Amino acid sequence: MRITSVTPHLLFHALEQPFESSFSTFRARHHCLVEITCDNGLTGWGECLGPADINAAVLRSMSDMLIGRDPLQIDRIWLEIYNQFRDQGQRGLIHTALSGIDIALWDIAGKNFGVPIYQLMGGAWRTEIPAYATGGFRPEGGDHATSASAEMAACVAEGFDAVKIKIGYGIASDLAAIRAVREAIGPDTELMIDANHGYDMADAIEIGRRAAEYDIGWFEEPVVPEALSAYQQIRARQPIPVAAGETWHGRWAVNEALKQGAVDILQPDVCGVGGLSEARRILTLADVHDVRVVPHVWGTAVALAAGLQFHAILPQSPPAHEARSPRLEFDRTYNPFRQDIVTRPIEHENGIVAVPDGPGLGIEINRQALAAFAPS
Repeated sequence: MRITSVTPHLLFHALEQPFESSFSTFRARHHCLVEITCDNGLTGWGECLGPADINAAVLRSMSDMLIGRDPLQIDRIWLEIYNQFRDQGQRGLIHTALSGIDIALWDIAGKNFGVPIYQLMGGAWRTEIPAYATGGFRPEGGDHATSASAEMAACVAEGFDAVKIKIGYGIASDLAAIRAVREAIGPDTELMIDANHGYDMADAIEIGRRAAEYDIGWFEEPVVPEALSAYQQIRARQPIPVAAGETWHGRWAVNEALKQGAVDILQPDVCGVGGLSEARRILTLADVHDVRVVPHVWGTAVALAAGLQFHAILPQSPPAHEARSPRLEFDRTYNPFRQDIVTRPIEHENGIVAVPDGPGLGIEINRQALAAFAPS
């Protein structure tokens, strides 16, 4: 079995209602998939976190290193591509593009052996994952407290018992939104906040102290990911557990953050950290540093399927009788092609998401939807 082609697929949909994180405005949903085809007809799919057009360009530059290769040499291919491109970046787009390739190779391997990826990675600890609903962005031109409270109340009505909202729009505005959401979802629903590095250290400490009364599960990306010493200070000087890691690409970046005691909760994204191969290596680092792993997930059903395969292999930590599964991040913001690109959507039932148990990622791509959402 040999690789014959590597094809990026761009997906695009302009949003009628743009929404904002702390630093950017989403005017479209734009994602990049990668398809790897072999001479025996097997095809694998992956997804790249981050700018779709640039990921596609990097994928094309990496493709020559894949053509004619045995797709089952996953670790060797990963390291050879990384070594070839490491001078152009030990983090960022080299890792996000490589993530898509790595996931697609694992998809091929699972299909080749007729088992889910989690089986090839040592077996599943769990095959049903409790999810939390991600949303609560600020609509462009809208009131954040009003929109976030209504959105999160709707998620609870769907069956979710945990939600996460965006903050980073100013201390007074954020506290108003947190208070409104807590009132809307009640005291028994878990609530997390994500600043998308929208604060400096002083303001992050202040909002952490003032938001703690609303029983916050974690405070995600309070400051820019490079500011590891600030993360240390924020952990020490406010009471909410600190979470981050979606942009600490690769084991070396994660290792430095963990050595410096930056977080209570590590959030690698398999579509950005270097794929399933690198995510599995990072589990060892988290174990050594005794840090909880709650993976980040953002993208289409391909990213969701890859995230679920990774969730399945997360070990019980601590190994207690009452150990709980880390929650799956389940994006509820509008994305018309998220589920349309697969023939069987990955949905939740009362806040629980089943890990696909078919070969590889356990999904089948709907090529008509790929064509329908291709940028014009």
